[in-house]
Amino acid sequence: MTERHITACNRDCPDSCSMVVTVDQGRAVRLQGNPDDPVTQGFLCERTSRFLERQYREDRFTQPLLRKGSKWVPVGWEQALDLVATKLDQFRGESGPASILHYRSGGSLGILKYFADALFEAVGPVTVKRGDICSGAGEAAQETDFGVCDSHDLFDLYHSKTILLWGKNPHVSGPHLIPVLKEARRRGAKVYGIDPVRTRASQLCDDFLQPRPGSDFWLAMAVARVAVDQDLLDPEAANYCEGHDDFLALVKSQSFDEWLRPTGVDADRARRMAAAYVGDKPSALLVGWGMARRRHGSRTVRALDALGAVTGNLGVPGGGVSYYFHRTRPFDLSFVQGRDAAPRTLAEARLGAEILAAQDPPIRMIWVTAGNPVSMLPDAPAVKRGFEKSEFNVVVDTHPTDTTDLAHLILPTRTLLEDDDVIGAYGSHFVRLSEPAIAAPGEVRHELEILRGVAERMGVAHAVPDSIDQAKRKVLGKLAGEGITVEALREKPRRNPMAAKVLFADRQFPTATGKVHLVTDAPKEPGNGNGYPLTLLAVSSAQGQSSQWIDKLRHAPLSATVHPQSAGDLSDGTEAVLESARGSLDVTIRWDENVHPDVVLVPKGGMLRDGRCANVLIAAEETDAGGGAVYYDEPVRLRPRD
Repeated sequence: MTERHITACNRDCPDSCSMVVTVDQGRAVRLQGNPDDPVTQGFLCERTSRFLERQYREDRFTQPLLRKGSKWVPVGWEQALDLVATKLDQFRGESGPASILHYRSGGSLGILKYFADALFEAVGPVTVKRGDICSGAGEAAQETDFGVCDSHDLFDLYHSKTILLWGKNPHVSGPHLIPVLKEARRRGAKVYGIDPVRTRASQLCDDFLQPRPGSDFWLAMAVARVAVDQDLLDPEAANYCEGHDDFLALVKSQSFDEWLRPTGVDADRARRMAAAYVGDKPSALLVGWGMARRRHGSRTVRALDALGAVTGNLGVPGGGVSYYFHRTRPFDLSFVQGRDAAPRTLAEARLGAEILAAQDPPIRMIWVTAGNPVSMLPDAPAVKRGFEKSEFNVVVDTHPTDTTDLAHLILPTRTLLEDDDVIGAYGSHFVRLSEPAIAAPGEVRHELEILRGVAERMGVAHAVPDSIDQAKRKVLGKLAGEGITVEALREKPRRNPMAAKVLFADRQFPTATGKVHLVTDAPKEPGNGNGYPLTLLAVSSAQGQSSQWIDKLRHAPLSATVHPQSAGDLSDGTEAVLESARGSLDVTIRWDENVHPDVVLVPKGGMLRDGRCANVLIAAEETDAGGGAVYYDEPVRLRPRD
């Protein structure tokens, strides 16, 4: 008998789509976007549309696995959880709780994952990571400038006359922005794209500029210079901007042409784009996450914040500088203290080196929640060595990864089609309910059940709710007073009513001064590495959600895409070596004139086990603020394969 179930995608994507799952005799046979969801609008991305390939892969974990020598041995849950408790007690007693590292990432956006934090705070508290490899630099920028990192309502774009997609590639990272942009254009908005790679977003744009990688700060200053030269600054900006005069002094320190020079962008096209942004208002600036993944990533986002402020595009419908929707803000997470409670933190962007260097005590045990750090963090070989040094690694996951390869105990958990959770989005202000569309196979358990089992054995049962339903109602505590309950979300997704549709409409900002804090200094101009003339961009792909790749492609040869003029003697389809100062990868060359000549483009999320992990090339380095990872500043070169 065929049934239809509604659930939500929990993977690390801004859209957090509502899905219709068709189930035939207990097996999911079709996935569709929920047509009744105002954001999902009836369609899914390519990755999730094909999730059934991953759901029914033969290598799915279905029971706990314990490493014995070089082999994996199935064990029962009682034995597995008893062993976890024994090891936690051992390391806590011998070396203190700081010898235990709990690493939680964004492999699932389910809010109930925060109960893992609660468990390890109660057990220890233990060592945790600091910073955020993906959005840390940009979040730090907006928290510094505005006091909060949040966005205008998604549909507020309908009020915009000009929209800048600055480093944003919605076809890959947020495809449900596309219908909104199309409708905004139908209503008369002009859209401009800015990215070193001419992505499919160019099809939505009136013009598309390709600056040199890492030069976005200078392009932002050039746009601000146009506002100065055309006398289009907001006359009230000095009243709500701290550092107003110093920022304008910085802008005036160079001419438009001088600011533009490092970008390599055509002056006439840049001036037209700038004139539209500063003159045809309200103007919305949609900030992509990639540009913040550079050494001066936080300062770059601060430049865009300042641009929005001094041109009068803050606090008005159709305006804003939107980087991230504060997805956790509506939830009650008062049961966790986070880094404030931890005896020690390790930088996520430098995790491998910091595990290896940790002393007094060393890291002896690692528990991984919702992550694959060995594949996804910079300097992957060092992360691998860090896990190899640890005496006992527990990984909660659904399928094999580079990280489960280094586990001593694997605990199988549910996929997104089996999950039961509450989902907050970072591409809109909607909240959704995840409920099981199908039963989990074998002995697979919900993560909350796993955590509860550990908590009971460790004498901290108070840290983890008795049931999934109780946990959901706990995190929805703040929203329940607004009518957003489990029952209400079961009917349909709901917009967070506490989120403003227009941020800072009163021009009051939750900073120490109540004003916007403007950036007042410029970073060092980007340059080429000695002997490594290209910049590596290992970016998201329509075929892979981080390290969760579509099946037929996950073992395929790694492609390196370059502009033909940058390929030298390497013709399209040639086998080559891509190398940095710290590693190399075998690749297949692909020519593409849409790629900036200074760039070599590879997909992110490949694994060491498949020879596709771009993070073997990338140095472990933190951004200028926020603990982000410097993924997109790595100098590389191509050479023929021997």
